[in-house]
Amino acid sequence: MKKLIFTFVIVLFSASISFSQTSTPTPKPADDDNDVVKISTALVQIDVTVTDQEGKIVKDLKPEDFEIFENGEKQEISNFSFVSASSETAQTNTKQAAKNQIPVPLLNAPLKPENVRRTIALVVDDLTLSFESTYYVRRALKKFVDEQMLTGDLVAIVRTGGGIGALQQFTSDKRQLYAAIEKVRWNSRGAGGIGAFAPIEATLLERSKFMGAEVSEEQLEAEKDSLRNTNQFREDLFATGTLGAINYIVRGMKDLPGRKSIMLLSDGFQLFSETTGGFKESTRVLESLRQLVDLANRSSVIVYTMDPRGLAITGFTAQDNTSGISAEQLGERISERRDKLFDTQSGLVYLAKETGGFPIINNNDLSGGIRKILDDQSYYLIGYQPDTETFDPKIRRFNRLEIKVKRKDTTVRYRSGFFGVTDEQIQKPFKQTANQQIMSALSSPFAAGGISLHLNALFGSDAKQGTFVRSLLHVDSKDLKFTDEANNVKKAVFDVLAINFGDNGVPVDQISQTYTLTLKADQYELFLKQGFVYQFTFPIKKAGAYQMRVAVRDHASEQVGSASQFIEVPNLKKERLTISGMVLENLSLEQFQKDQQAKTPNAKIDEKISQTDPMTDTALRSFRRGTIVRYGFEVYNAKSGGGQTPQLQTQTRIFRDGKLFFEGQPKPLDLAGQTDFHAVKSTSAINLGAGMQPGEYILQVIVTDNLAKEKRKIATQLVQFEIVQ
Repeated sequence: MKKLIFTFVIVLFSASISFSQTSTPTPKPADDDNDVVKISTALVQIDVTVTDQEGKIVKDLKPEDFEIFENGEKQEISNFSFVSASSETAQTNTKQAAKNQIPVPLLNAPLKPENVRRTIALVVDDLTLSFESTYYVRRALKKFVDEQMLTGDLVAIVRTGGGIGALQQFTSDKRQLYAAIEKVRWNSRGAGGIGAFAPIEATLLERSKFMGAEVSEEQLEAEKDSLRNTNQFREDLFATGTLGAINYIVRGMKDLPGRKSIMLLSDGFQLFSETTGGFKESTRVLESLRQLVDLANRSSVIVYTMDPRGLAITGFTAQDNTSGISAEQLGERISERRDKLFDTQSGLVYLAKETGGFPIINNNDLSGGIRKILDDQSYYLIGYQPDTETFDPKIRRFNRLEIKVKRKDTTVRYRSGFFGVTDEQIQKPFKQTANQQIMSALSSPFAAGGISLHLNALFGSDAKQGTFVRSLLHVDSKDLKFTDEANNVKKAVFDVLAINFGDNGVPVDQISQTYTLTLKADQYELFLKQGFVYQFTFPIKKAGAYQMRVAVRDHASEQVGSASQFIEVPNLKKERLTISGMVLENLSLEQFQKDQQAKTPNAKIDEKISQTDPMTDTALRSFRRGTIVRYGFEVYNAKSGGGQTPQLQTQTRIFRDGKLFFEGQPKPLDLAGQTDFHAVKSTSAINLGAGMQPGEYILQVIVTDNLAKEKRKIATQLVQFEIVQ
């Protein structure tokens, strides 16, 4: 056990591997030829949804059933196809575990672009949401992740007031989405109040007049105009902030695969504002909306809007204080409240309909609205060849589209049109700089495969360093391009950029270095065979959910690789039982037996047989059947005192495909030779039997503290690993 504890300490607390290095700051994914929406001089192609009277998708239409018009002129359909959404039942095995039952861990298999079925951004507009609406939004989001999210869904939960790290938040990992939901809270600095509407109450001058002061009608009207202008400016400011955030999200989604959807949960925004004379004028909100619509339509992004206010009550409520307000003024306030509801919903309706989606308004069932949106994923692709005037640079007009379906009792939804600029003109190809290349790979939700990387981030803590996350990154040396140097030396130069993102996608910490790897002939062959592990540590100042993202770029070949991992860092100050990340060590049966024999007194250790590489094993987590995996971890906040040593027991479980594969018996944790009970070390081993099929597995460790209170006596930790032939 002493040997394995020593191994654990080396891996979790050692300094990083040293290379020759220089500091330097450092993808745009390849364009997809199967874009849903195309706007070029040769082809204009858009997606169209057709539903029947019950709102169900009509799937059997033919090209002759459609008519498409550009600026009122009928176009000949040259491309036509129907894309059907899968009807797979949503996963429902993630509901809350029964009391005292250890939940089944969720497997987070990396999602590849070709496996993505739906790309969904749930955008929570916390710049406008009221306190009341926020409650309903959180509940609907939780139900979506629990019951409506499917295998192959790439999902992000983004707050408009939460930062600009939208693209980094797309994931298939439900743990990351649950962490994002926890951060959805009422934004007291936003435009939303406690309820759906601001309470009715007398203004300062109205109260003064009620108390007997002389106040003219002109003064009351001037005060009313001033308050209206102030509120309008504030609301416009937040609305443009919301639209700017959505614009950023759409730009990030542009290069993601397939047809993309945004579900905007918002209390709405007004398209027009009222002047002092009572007339309404176009605001900057409308212009921002038009730009957003064009961008969304070009990016194959459909926007669905949802009003969490539901069937809002526009009459008097308990919050209203009618003291000092005349009956006539009360009637005006109620009328203004009704107008406010309609006007703010008009922005949601416009955005949804102009991008091919639909609004969910005046509906108290948010989860049902999400279900309706998810069912709306089948569509037709219709294309035509535009004429020369469509992209005439002297005109650059907005080309209005109209699509008609000849079948009766159907409803057709489509994108409203596009500006007379081709995609090629907007997206002129350019050679990315090294910095752009590595940053693009780092921000993508998919791993870049130019250089094979395997990342494992381990949470740990000690008295000197405090709480930290140590990351082990295995790099496949065969993917680096080595150059020949003097004296039979091989050299490779590569950049490493590692960023720790917070739960809102904003960077918290980062490392940016350029390394020069110089190897002699024997070292070179070993590196090609085994690769190497790069190690780095980020201190954690605040408990919470983090995304560790790393990208490596080879200078000679300009190839890029990336990897990422979601990790939750607990708050040790709460004194809850906690388990660190797990260090792994792979041994053959012969190595394990020799190692066990070495524990006997006066035993001779065969270094050749006992030699292992826990750094690589922990980073790769890829093992063969018939071998032994030894694992080690630390337990924090174990109860002791009053002359008692900690009374801990451990249990091991292995899962595959969400099902229990193996469950060991609970056994006491061995405290022999340990005196520091602030960080109790534990090691154990499992035999990967010949009957274990190749694939992904989860190793879960359960630690029970028999001295702790019932609600704080159990902690779990898991690590994913792969069995290969």
